[in-house]
Amino acid sequence: MPNRLAVVLVGSAERAYLETAPSVSAGREAVMVDVATTVLSTVNAPYGADLSARQLAARIVDPASVSANDASVFAFFSEVREDLQRQFVDAMGIDRDQVQTVATQFASKAGYRLPLAG
Repeated sequence: MPNRLAVVLVGSAERAYLETAPSVSAGREAVMVDVATTVLSTVNAPYGADLSARQLAARIVDPASVSANDASVFAFFSEVREDLQRQFVDAMGIDRDQVQTVATQFASKAGYRLPLAG
């Protein structure tokens, strides 16, 4: 069974957790929970958004996020540490080339380099 990040709604607060194959250690699972929690709090809180990990993953590969000036996606690319961005992308299993394309378009709009823009 492949590793995958899942999101569960607990009351009004979203909690991310990792469903893992038996070979993944509890320490790795805790790290992935921390990554998702940190990423989601960084992109959601300042903008009043309530995106799940899956929703954010879909948006960071969607070029429409650029034309919509999606603040949560821009926050992902500009405010989340590069190492956490990469860990989130890997955990969500999204295409790195698509992420780079969207990041590059946001960097062009912003006028400065973004880490995942290449």
